[in-house]
Amino acid sequence: MRRADGSVTVALGLTQCWHRVPGGTATSVLDLAAALVADDAVGVVGVGPRSNRPPGPEQPVCPMRHLRLGLPLLYDAWTWTGRPSIGRVVPEADLIHLSVPIVPPRERLPIVVTVHDVLPLTHPEWFTGRGAALMRRGLRAIARTAAAVIVPSEATRRACVDQGFDPAQLSVVPWGSQSVDATSEDQVARLRGRLGLSGPYVCFVGTPEPRKGLSVLIDALVRLGRPDVALALAGPPGWGEAGMDRLGEVPGAVVELGHLSRADLTILEAGAAAVVLPSLAEGFGLPVLESLAAGAVVITTSGTACGEVAGTAALLVPPGDHVALAAAIEQILDSTELACDLRLRGPQRAADFSWRTTADATIAVYRSVLGGSTRGQS
Repeated sequence: MRRADGSVTVALGLTQCWHRVPGGTATSVLDLAAALVADDAVGVVGVGPRSNRPPGPEQPVCPMRHLRLGLPLLYDAWTWTGRPSIGRVVPEADLIHLSVPIVPPRERLPIVVTVHDVLPLTHPEWFTGRGAALMRRGLRAIARTAAAVIVPSEATRRACVDQGFDPAQLSVVPWGSQSVDATSEDQVARLRGRLGLSGPYVCFVGTPEPRKGLSVLIDALVRLGRPDVALALAGPPGWGEAGMDRLGEVPGAVVELGHLSRADLTILEAGAAAVVLPSLAEGFGLPVLESLAAGAVVITTSGTACGEVAGTAALLVPPGDHVALAAAIEQILDSTELACDLRLRGPQRAADFSWRTTADATIAVYRSVLGGSTRGQS
């Protein structure tokens, strides 16, 4: 339990940093870890699979302990045996915080879980068969056994309640954004030259997968019919029927940039005519928030967590509506006044989200769990 000075030691699961495509959930948990480490009220020990170092460029800033199994075997072992124990490798921990939708291990300590979304339950067709099965089982176990569940948006909270989570179990804790310096025209020009971008371009950020809406964007660009407007794709390789096989239909040039550093991505977003993020569904929409912080013009989807994050700082279109999306892109290309207004609104909206606030709210959940009753593991 909590120490006399009120401090808490948490074993923070970082296993998604070892995924083949870590994605936004890995980025978010690493940023959360950094914010927690900066707070004297909590001690953070990261927990990863057997491999000593995540394969990606972003690394944990907290001390790490490693379990005896690597991925994906670790997730199978948790699902079917409840072992190995995190508490055994972090015996000083007061609680465990996980952020993957997998059956948690059986522990004597209370477990807090961040549920980013429940899409494996509502749209299993957007995942591999194995992944959907593991995550469906995991989400049901989390609803049954977690001492508390943190969700990043009101949209995800409602979806969790619809799927049988106890409303009292849920706390909405939005993710934060990193503060960034304003991008200069010289920085944009240099990046354009280095990446081979000339003329206006729209930018798609993320891992192409079925729910990200890349096919919708391609349909919109075909309808727009502007060969002078390039499409810049930033992010790791995707999978599934994501639209990558249709890039040849885009009237303008297509530049596949792969993974970019945060600094380069910020400049790319700031220099775009628009950052277009037409996701069909998200748990939060971190690329939306990061694009707003960069001072980009953002077009994203209404009625989703992306729209919730953007508020009035972006143009919103219905998910899957390529006609409305084409009209929104055209509106941005034709209206300098509207584009300038949105570029001013974005950083102001992003300033409402900070990792310091996220860490404070997360610590409040920890203290609530440690100060009250907890659910036992099954």
